[in-house]
Amino acid sequence: MEKLHPIMFAGTGSDVGKSIIAAAFCRIFLQDGYHPAPFKAQNMALNSFATSEGLEIGRAQAVQAEAAGVPCHTDMNPLLLKPQSDHTSQVVLNGRPIGNRSAYEYFRKEGREELRQEVCSAFDRLASRYNPVVMEGAGSISEINLRDTDLVNMPMAIHAKADVILVADIDRGGVFASAYGSVMLLRPEERERVKGILINKFRGDIRLFESGVKMLEELCGIPVVGVVPYYKDIYIEEEDSVALATKSVRAERGKVNVAVILLRHLSNFTDFNVLERDPRVHLFYTNNVEELAKADIILLPGSKSTLDDLYELRRNGVAQAILRAHREGATVMGICGGYQMMGQEVLDPDHVEGDIERLPGLGLLPISTQMMGEKITRQVKFGFNEESLFNEELRMTGYEIHMGTTVPIEGAPASPLNILEDGSTDGYFVDSTCMGTYIHGILDNPQFVDFLLQPFADKLSETPETFDYHRFKEEQYDKLARHVRKHVNMPLIYQILTEKS
Repeated sequence: MEKLHPIMFAGTGSDVGKSIIAAAFCRIFLQDGYHPAPFKAQNMALNSFATSEGLEIGRAQAVQAEAAGVPCHTDMNPLLLKPQSDHTSQVVLNGRPIGNRSAYEYFRKEGREELRQEVCSAFDRLASRYNPVVMEGAGSISEINLRDTDLVNMPMAIHAKADVILVADIDRGGVFASAYGSVMLLRPEERERVKGILINKFRGDIRLFESGVKMLEELCGIPVVGVVPYYKDIYIEEEDSVALATKSVRAERGKVNVAVILLRHLSNFTDFNVLERDPRVHLFYTNNVEELAKADIILLPGSKSTLDDLYELRRNGVAQAILRAHREGATVMGICGGYQMMGQEVLDPDHVEGDIERLPGLGLLPISTQMMGEKITRQVKFGFNEESLFNEELRMTGYEIHMGTTVPIEGAPASPLNILEDGSTDGYFVDSTCMGTYIHGILDNPQFVDFLLQPFADKLSETPETFDYHRFKEEQYDKLARHVRKHVNMPLIYQILTEKS
C-alpha cells in the first residue's frame, strides 16, 4: 500500500469528539487495506487498560487499536496522567508509574525535554511499523500559555510531519470563532500543518450549513473536509464518565436490574458497557440509598482511591444500603477497588493512597487488603475451575490494574472465584450472591454474565440468546466508519495524506 503521512485530529477544545473521530479513521483505513495504529502522546484519564506485556495505557487508545484491528501497545500512549485529586495525578510513562505530580510540577519546563524525547521516540517506533499513524491531540490546539511545555498537540505534529485536521464541535455553539481563533493563534510553522477542518456533532439539515462551510473556508484559508452529524445509535466506549449519573434508575419489569455504585473516584467504568447493551439487563449508576433497593445486582466498581471512596460510602449511608439490599436477596459483586471494599478491612500503613491507614470494609467477604507501592498490570486468561480454564470455549480473558494485595483473613477457607492460566487464583467467592475479583473486563465474557444473571432467570420476560459483546463492538466500529465516511470527503483526505510537503 502507498505510504500515507501521519494524520492528527486536534481540537478547538476538549470533548469535541477527537477520540471517536480517530477511532473512525482507524477503522476506515483498515477497511481500505492499510495497516493503521493510533497514537496520543499524552492522555489524562482514569479509564485505563493493560497491554499484553502487562503495561498501562489510556482506554481510548486501546479502543482505537481495537478499531484498527491491532494489539494495543504503550507506544500508542506513552504518557498517561491518572488524576488522584483536583491538583495531583499519577504519571505513567511507557506503561509504568513513575510517581505523583501536581499540575504545577508537571507543567514546569524543567524535565520536559526528557518527556518530549520519550513520546517522540514512541511515535518513531510506531511509525516504523504502521501506515498510517492516526494521532490524537489533547484539549485545545491553541493553549498559547502552555505552548512551550506542550507535548501532545502542534509540537508533536511537527515532529511527526503529520497532516492536522482541526475538529470543531458545532453542537456547543461558536464554531466559527473557535475554528478561526484556533487557527489564527498558531505560529506560522504550526499553521502550515493544519490541512483541513472537520465539523463534528451537527444536528439538523446539513444543507443549511453549506454557506457556513464556504464562509469558514474563506475565513481560515483551509478546506472543510466534512460535516459529521450527531448520532445516537452507534455505541463506542467513552473515555469520560461524566454522563453516567444520567442513566435511568427506574427499575424495569422483565429485566434484571443492575446498579453500579457511583463512586467519587470511579475508574474503568467501561467494565459495565456490556451490561448496558445486554437485552436481559437494565443498568443504572447511583449512590442513592433508595435507588439501590430497586437493584437485583449491585456492582462495586474500581476506584483510583479505594480508602477515600470507602470512607465516603460509610459516611453517606451507601455502605449500609448495600448490606441491607444483600440481606434482602440482592447479589453484590466487587471489581478491583470494589472487591477490596467488600472485605473486612483495607490497610494502608505506608500511605500509598493518602493519610488513612485503616478502614473497616463492608464485611461481605472474609478478606484483608493491604495497599502496596507496586502496581500490578497484566492481561489474564482464567476460568471458574481447571476444567473451564483448559477448555478454549469456556476460558475467559481480562486484565488487572491495581495496587494492593488481598488475602483471606485468619481462619477463613480459601475460596477463589477464578483460577488463572499460571495456576494462581483470583478473587473470593462466598456464593452466587456474594463475590469479588481483581479482573477488569470480566463482564466482557458471555459465560460470566450468564453466571451472574442465572439466579434471576425467572425475572426475565423472555430468554434472549447470550449477548456477544465482541461481535457487537465490531459492528459498532463498522457503523461508525460508515457514518464518518459518508460525511467526510475521503478522496480529499487521501490527497492530503499523499501530497508532497
